[in-house]
Amino acid sequence: MNQQQPKRQDNSRVITRLLASVMIMFAFGFALVPLYEKFCEITGFNGRTSSKAATADSGMQVDQSRVITVEFHTRVSRGVPWEFRPEVRSLRLHPGEVKTVNFYVENKTNRDVVAQALPSVAPGEASLFLNKTECFCFENQPLAAGETAVMPMQFYLDPDLPDHVHRLTLSYMMYDLTEQARPRTARVERSE
Repeated sequence: MNQQQPKRQDNSRVITRLLASVMIMFAFGFALVPLYEKFCEITGFNGRTSSKAATADSGMQVDQSRVITVEFHTRVSRGVPWEFRPEVRSLRLHPGEVKTVNFYVENKTNRDVVAQALPSVAPGEASLFLNKTECFCFENQPLAAGETAVMPMQFYLDPDLPDHVHRLTLSYMMYDLTEQARPRTARVERSE
C-alpha cells in the first residue's frame, strides 16, 4: 500500500500539469487572433492598412522624380448581390501627392443592409506607406434597399516608399454585416 501512495501523488501532479498546459494553450489560441491583427497593423504584414485616418503633413514634399501606379480592385463577399467598383481602375501619382478616388456601390437587394469594406495592399510592404486621410472603409456603411452611393477615399503615398515599388494594388472586399450590426435586444422572460 505504501508504494501506491507515491504513485497516486505522481499521477496527480502529472494530470494537474497536463490540465494547466491545456488551459494555457486554449488561452493562447484565443489571444492569437488579436495578436496577429495587431502584428499585421504595425508591420503591414499581409497587406493590411490602418483603420484610422491619417493626416497629411503640411510640410511634406511631393517627390516629383517618381511616379507610382496605384491599381484599385473591388469584390463583394460570396452570395451578396451588390455592385461595387472604383470610378477609375488605376491612376498615377507622385509620392506625397494627395489624391481622391470615388467608389460606387449599389445595394441590389430588396432589404436594408449594413456593409463594411476591408482593404488590403500588395505588395504588403507598401501598406505601411499608403496613408488614407478619408475612407469609407473606416466605418460601416448603411445602404437602403436599392440604394446607390458614391464613397470617397482620399490618400497619399509617403515619400519614403521604397524605391523598388513602382506599382501597388489597393483591394477592397465588401462584406454584409447586417446581422452583426443589429442591436441586440435582451430577452426578458416573464413569469405569469
